[in-house]
Amino acid sequence: MERIKVLPAAKRGKMEAEWGGLTWNASEALGNAKGLTVGQCLLLPGQQNPRHSHPNCEEVLVVMEGTISHTIEDGEVMLRKGDTITVPEGIPHQATNVGEGNALLFIAFSSANRETQGE
Repeated sequence: MERIKVLPAAKRGKMEAEWGGLTWNASEALGNAKGLTVGQCLLLPGQQNPRHSHPNCEEVLVVMEGTISHTIEDGEVMLRKGDTITVPEGIPHQATNVGEGNALLFIAFSSANRETQGE
């Protein structure tokens, strides 16, 4: 049982921003994962996160609520509740909430120590 890690909600990692924020549920830094990072991204209406990439891992995003315009490389895709996008390692991307309410994304990375590079 000692290999099982439970992270109380109060100990999740949080980063607030003008555009919304990130909440981290599992990662090596939180002490409860060795092979992946898991969290949520909140995007406020009309807001977008900074364009960025992850040089050491791929990212999977699932739209839990809202409508997202996701720019990836030189293209753009619309994502609605239930849609999933996989972003390969090192590919620049950015999500914009184009809906009227908050957008909530489930996010997972293939590394417990995800790296982020901004553009």
